[in-house]
Amino acid sequence: MPSSPLLRAPHPSPARPRPRIHRAWWVALAGFIAMVGAAGFRSVPGVLIGPLHDEFGWSHGTIGVAVSINLVLYGLFSPFAAALMDRFGIRPVLTVALLLLATGGGLTVFMTEVWHLWLLWGLLVGVGAGSISMAFIATLVNRWFVARRGLVSGVLTAAGAAGQLIFLPAVAWLATNYGWRLPALFVAGTALLVLPLVIYAVRDHPHEIGLEAFGATEDEPTQARAPRTGNAATMALSSLFEAARTRTFWLLAGGFAVCGASTNGLVGTHFVPAAHDHGMPLTAAASLLAIVGVVDIIGTIGSGFLTDRIDPRILLAVYYTLRGLSLMALPALFGPDVQPSMWAFIIFYGLDWVATVPPTVALCQHHFGEKAPMVFGWVFASHQIGAAVAATGAGLIRDIHGSYDFAWLGAGALCLVATAFSLLIPRARQLTPQAVAAG
Repeated sequence: MPSSPLLRAPHPSPARPRPRIHRAWWVALAGFIAMVGAAGFRSVPGVLIGPLHDEFGWSHGTIGVAVSINLVLYGLFSPFAAALMDRFGIRPVLTVALLLLATGGGLTVFMTEVWHLWLLWGLLVGVGAGSISMAFIATLVNRWFVARRGLVSGVLTAAGAAGQLIFLPAVAWLATNYGWRLPALFVAGTALLVLPLVIYAVRDHPHEIGLEAFGATEDEPTQARAPRTGNAATMALSSLFEAARTRTFWLLAGGFAVCGASTNGLVGTHFVPAAHDHGMPLTAAASLLAIVGVVDIIGTIGSGFLTDRIDPRILLAVYYTLRGLSLMALPALFGPDVQPSMWAFIIFYGLDWVATVPPTVALCQHHFGEKAPMVFGWVFASHQIGAAVAATGAGLIRDIHGSYDFAWLGAGALCLVATAFSLLIPRARQLTPQAVAAG
């Protein structure tokens, strides 16, 4: 009985010249730039906490609620974005996401009440950024790459760090010299600049242009993706219900919740105001956080390289342990000037910032096959829930105790718990490209 054309991919036409550089790398480049643009929005709240407090009198905890809404939606919408990409394609979802980012960021210049901040920066920017998040990385890598998946995951994850590098010092300088409204317009305009590249370069699947995924062979071609007709929300929720029956999912989700709490929620949101509490200028503190982004590019790409060669569970355990110890040491390092010990923390912590992503993506691919992007979306949702709890909780700790010391120490202890979770994840056999495509 002949196989269905939906289950067997047609090989590229012999008459079609093979591109010198595989199209997958151009798609990955466009995805990288889109991630950089989205990262600009995630770098802004930590810098603007002080200026918003000074102008409107809102407390750190109140502003932290807006950041928490943003972080929760950034995570919770991620699996639904993966399902929407599966249903409608990558390019339409990215286009709408960039428009939401530009709208939410641009309209904040007109806000006068705190609920305006929660609606615009929390809801609109949260949903927009959640559509260009880690689940997007998993979707792009699953469809366009068979070989070098760990490396590409690391490079795309590093785009978030590159976004910090590009935007954070500029946002801090603009906020210091011109107020907080100009930075908001700056990042909104950047999202619009990225939009034409996404429309031009991104395609949903290599088979749309007669290609196989990078690394596929004639003996093991990638399978054509059957058109999806189901409801995207149903698809996302069904992947959650299936994954939630496994111990692996909960261990990954628990560890990644700690990852979010100790990075985006705590350091990403509160490092700048915490350093400012100790007399460090706002621009200097923001520059330190940007350097974390610079170093993280090296760490995350290196982590992707190692993920293709070392047991991802061991990598996660090492990353969480080192992160926890560094956070416990941080309260003693703050001061009005940047001492060598703080430089050591910045470099050390930067290497570990999101190095956890490539091994976590790999574990989802190994354990959940075709549904790995949506499952990873839910794992990433736990990351953002942890980040949201830390963003609000650390702000409340600052309001009550007058310092962030207990927040740093608590996050460090949680990282050691995540180490144990990582080591408890069961081994999974490495799936062949055909098995991954077939789920």
